[in-house]
Amino acid sequence: MAAGHLTAALLTPSSSPVLAVGSTVIDLTPTPLKEYAVREFGTRDKPILLATVIAVTLLLAAIAGWLSRKHFAVGVVFLLVLVALAGAAALTRPLATLEDLIPAVVTAIMGLAVLFLLVRHPSPKRMRHPMRQAELAEQPMSRRMVLIASGVVASMTGLMAWGGERIIARRTNPGSITLPPPADPAPPLPRGIEQSYRGISRLQTPTDTFYRVDTNLTLPVVSVDDWTLTIDGDVENEFTLTFDELAAMPLVERDITMTCVSNEVGGRYVGAARWLGVPLTALFERAGVGTKADQILSTAVDGFTISTPLDVATDGRDAMVAIGMNGKSLKAEHGFPARLITPGIYGFVGATKWLTKLTLTTYAKETAYWTDRKWATDAPIKIASRIDTPRPLSTIDAGRVVIGGVAWAQTRGIERVEIRIDGGPWQPTRLGPDVGVDYWRQWYQFWDAEPGRHMLAVRAIGADGEVQTPVRATPFPAGSSGIQEIVISVR
Repeated sequence: MAAGHLTAALLTPSSSPVLAVGSTVIDLTPTPLKEYAVREFGTRDKPILLATVIAVTLLLAAIAGWLSRKHFAVGVVFLLVLVALAGAAALTRPLATLEDLIPAVVTAIMGLAVLFLLVRHPSPKRMRHPMRQAELAEQPMSRRMVLIASGVVASMTGLMAWGGERIIARRTNPGSITLPPPADPAPPLPRGIEQSYRGISRLQTPTDTFYRVDTNLTLPVVSVDDWTLTIDGDVENEFTLTFDELAAMPLVERDITMTCVSNEVGGRYVGAARWLGVPLTALFERAGVGTKADQILSTAVDGFTISTPLDVATDGRDAMVAIGMNGKSLKAEHGFPARLITPGIYGFVGATKWLTKLTLTTYAKETAYWTDRKWATDAPIKIASRIDTPRPLSTIDAGRVVIGGVAWAQTRGIERVEIRIDGGPWQPTRLGPDVGVDYWRQWYQFWDAEPGRHMLAVRAIGADGEVQTPVRATPFPAGSSGIQEIVISVR
């Protein structure tokens, strides 16, 4: 597998037998189990999955070796079946070609070589047989040489696996490119209250800590020189832009809070950033959208698709093809070189990363990845709030403390935030700066904490008067809801 991984790193990283099998597992995992993994493991879900795939692979490889010592042909067949399954997994990936079979073929060749080595040097038990001892007496290879050979194989395996990871990391790191200034810049960001009250989320989420949720076990390899964006489907004028052509269009800069549909009540899959890009309306005006289209089917460079309601993306909100984030070009994990940003709807229906095509079509004609898995096709972000400080289950000192956090209601804005202590009446809080309707709002309030165990709750009220619902809902199929309640201890 290590040889196949190294080969894939030089060709197409996603064709690695380990990564291809892992991606197939993700696709085949039932939604409830997938949501459980995201909820329980968070951003560690992918490393845990890869570790599991590697562990199972090592176990199956050991079985193949054991079988080959008993019956060489059986061991060979077992190994080839495993490699064939890995090759099939690579071919089932979107946009796969026959070239993606090469890592599996290399894996098969190396695996057969190792099996041959195992059979050529018998086990200690077989060496005790008189006939075998006579045969081995004529062979120069000793048991020590077998151990040395095994060590060399193990070392080479580790080296190839390490080399593959290093190559993939280098190929998927685009670095930073200089972007032109926006024709319509955002106003300077005000001072956030996190500078005065520790523990509250920063007004602008740093790029390095911005959440990442996607189905990719490895980042796509994208060269800005070769990248293009195509607008096609039900349009009068299909066209394709290079990155330089896209960046030469009038750019807008907007402060927008993004939320993942997997975000639980009080969760961390939400972040606020300053985005730079080309408005979708400018692209669609050039294309001339037909009268039948009701969906934007966006496609990533790896073939992944997302569907966005056309009427939502063109109703006046700042939907864009973004090329910049927080003053710099996009990082690979956030969609370099371009991604879709649609304020007010969850990412799974409006935030395609590594974007390469926008197809104007209908829901009746085309379905996207999440639609095929029974998720909602139109999922507005629900009004929500979160307590950042104090942390759940923490212990704090008695006296005056700050309760604070963030609240969001994209496209509507936050009117006020209220807290409740130990089931008492809802109390108003103080709000941080108002950056805009698409941006989250920081909030805080002072509390004279007395010793004992206490329950804190928070809710938000939108500028349209909507009160955050206490009714609990799971992320599937259109986003979680409910009031966050936390328990703390005061000493």
